[in-house]
Amino acid sequence: MSTEAILMMAVAMVIIWGGLIVSIVALRAHPERHDLPAGGEDDHREDAGVIEHDT
Repeated sequence: MSTEAILMMAVAMVIIWGGLIVSIVALRAHPERHDLPAGGEDDHREDAGVIEHDT
């Protein structure tokens, strides 16, 4: 392998592994998002089954 190929491989590895490490650190610092809207409540009714259509 040439010097340029080894250098490009090293740069690519730093970008990939560095991005992974930064992502892990960011998720550990802020594990939950608070800027999303609140979700709906679970409506667990027994009569809410699959709709069947005659074809």
